[in-house]
Amino acid sequence: MTPATIHYAKTATPLGKHLWIAQSAQGVCWIDFRLSEPAFLARLARRWPRAGFVQSDNALQKPIAELNEYFAGRRKKFTFKLAPKGTTFQQKVWRAVCEIPFGQVTTYQEIAKKIKKPRAVRAVGHANGSNPITLVIPCHRVIGSNGDLCGYGGGIDLKIKLLEFEQEKR
Repeated sequence: MTPATIHYAKTATPLGKHLWIAQSAQGVCWIDFRLSEPAFLARLARRWPRAGFVQSDNALQKPIAELNEYFAGRRKKFTFKLAPKGTTFQQKVWRAVCEIPFGQVTTYQEIAKKIKKPRAVRAVGHANGSNPITLVIPCHRVIGSNGDLCGYGGGIDLKIKLLEFEQEKR
């Protein structure tokens, strides 16, 4: 069996941070704001130890174009194929998170209810924190039941910027 190839690229954002994006043959599998290229590649290698990694803006034209449209305020939903690697539970959480409308927020409790696991609020939080496709699976739109922003892999400052950005572009 031939090892998979994962293409990756970097794109700028108006938030003062660039995005790394990776795509397998199945679809976009990772997006991250906070990593250097070596750290990004190390994270991918841990997740896909047999894969080869090729930097290629051409292979990622559609996702990069849609992300640029998002940051320009012209796109509220993404149409490129996603291929997040996770457990069945994580996949359920991420699908529910994808249903949160642009510019709106919901709570971990509401996500737990939506996936019919109302007592799994902490597990929902953990799954949300394990989201490999940040921004597109909009984990920044999930907040605590008391209105607290709670954690965000890119940091609370970035979560605030994303929520404010979406409110402005709504």
